[in-house]
Amino acid sequence: MSYDIYFLSRRDGQSWDEVLEAMEDAAQDSGPIPAELLAAWQRIVPQARTLLGDVEIAEDEQESRDLSHSGTGVDLSVFGDEVSITVPYWHVGDGAATVLGKVFGLSAIVEKETGLTAYDPQVEMPLAEMPPQQATGIMSRVTSDLRNRYGG
Repeated sequence: MSYDIYFLSRRDGQSWDEVLEAMEDAAQDSGPIPAELLAAWQRIVPQARTLLGDVEIAEDEQESRDLSHSGTGVDLSVFGDEVSITVPYWHVGDGAATVLGKVFGLSAIVEKETGLTAYDPQVEMPLAEMPPQQATGIMSRVTSDLRNRYGG
């Protein structure tokens, strides 16, 4: 399980539900990464390294890109024209606030470089409209619940 952020393109008058539905439909026949997204990836990676430190990069020809940070579990993925950030439910309290601060920072970089909007499906709103404390609360509650149920 992970806390997810999707990067979406929304037309005027289009609801977030419509955007998410279109994203799910498009996932069925994802093709190579578009050239403009590959160019954005090249600009994102150095900025992500500055923010996160040591990261691992995986590239699968024209199909996907992945940037992961082992210390936090933060993962930025590009698959076809889909972009997302995930972070596992490992963190609580101040640790959750620190990690999600990095996720918010990385999201701002991705938004700037791609022109896409960071959307938080946990609360069904753009990331920019959500106070960071709300994300920290969700992360902490879910992590605590998972630990109580399954140990750890």
